[in-house]
Amino acid sequence: MESAKIVATLARLVRDVGLAEELAQDTLVIALEQWPSSGVPENPASWLMATAKHRAVDLLRRQSRYREKLAEAGRSMVPYDDPDLAAGLDDYVRDDLLRLIFTTCHPVLSTDSRVALTLRLLGGLTTEEIARACLVPEATAGKRITRAKRTLAEKRVPIELPPPAEAAARLASVLQVIYLIFNEGYAATAGDDWTRPALCTEALRLGRVLAGLAPDEPEVHGLVALMELQSSRIPARTTADGGPVLLQDQDRRRWDRLLVRRGLDALARAAGTYGPYVLQAEIAACHARALTPGDTDWVRVAALYEVLSYVSPSPVVDLNRAVAVGHAEGPARALAIVDSLVLPGYPLLPAVRGDLLEKLGRRDEARAEFRRAAAMTGNARERSIFAARAGE
Repeated sequence: MESAKIVATLARLVRDVGLAEELAQDTLVIALEQWPSSGVPENPASWLMATAKHRAVDLLRRQSRYREKLAEAGRSMVPYDDPDLAAGLDDYVRDDLLRLIFTTCHPVLSTDSRVALTLRLLGGLTTEEIARACLVPEATAGKRITRAKRTLAEKRVPIELPPPAEAAARLASVLQVIYLIFNEGYAATAGDDWTRPALCTEALRLGRVLAGLAPDEPEVHGLVALMELQSSRIPARTTADGGPVLLQDQDRRRWDRLLVRRGLDALARAAGTYGPYVLQAEIAACHARALTPGDTDWVRVAALYEVLSYVSPSPVVDLNRAVAVGHAEGPARALAIVDSLVLPGYPLLPAVRGDLLEKLGRRDEARAEFRRAAAMTGNARERSIFAARAGE
């Protein structure tokens, strides 16, 4: 949970994201070695940050220009929970994590590399999880991460926030990265857990900070609204033993109404605009306003997905549109949309197709699709859903 914060702070000190990640890993190893015998510190986060900074200073001492760099690092050698820490930072946004996000979204990197590196350093995702989130082979994701670190080092990209004019140009990539982190938390692509709430919380925190940085950007508010509204469902998305509960089966009384209100308020700040995040937030708002699944305005949801498919074309958007069309116009119309899509290795494609085939009475074909979806997914909880549907 603390890894991303440590990497972000160290990157500002040593000016090298790859080196910062190595120092952070060393710090975590020290904790694993010492805490079993010495006990967990009263403030583990502060201990980790202080230890990491001391390791950075030791490294800087060994470098040829250590005096100049040591003076800079020394200004931050205060406890991590010191209230004066933020006041000592001189960037126009006092947040190391956000500073690192803008750095990893630097124009010298390709969009794919920006996403992969930020997910690795700030989202804490493994290479396999990043590959699934980006729908690419694991080897490709690994190369993107390595290449991105090397490029930042070779180009001597400073670990700092850009001027406001440059920040606007990088905003779209930053929003994409934050939402990918959120999505991995909302619906984990691998492992035994259906959700990873810590990732959702971190992405939402970054989104709120970004909204403070860019209060006049509708898409920032749209993304925050989308994450608030989706986060409101998390308490109802799992059973007591951690099993998954799909949207149509959730007890909506368990949805967090405070997050719903915050999401609707954020959406109101973006009113009258039609960017991709605003449109997705409008769709989430349709679900949030429906007290029961039967109250959902599926005609409006399908229409919003239609607009979204023009604004931000994607086969995943079209797959979601097919689900909405299935509710609004029937499974036959939806199946025609699904059959036109190509999403290699994406388990929700056969899962949606299986659901539509079942509604059309084509049970043997539906069973085969659910089995195919179960074989594709890397998430154990999701696999159990698809296997159960096949068994039914």
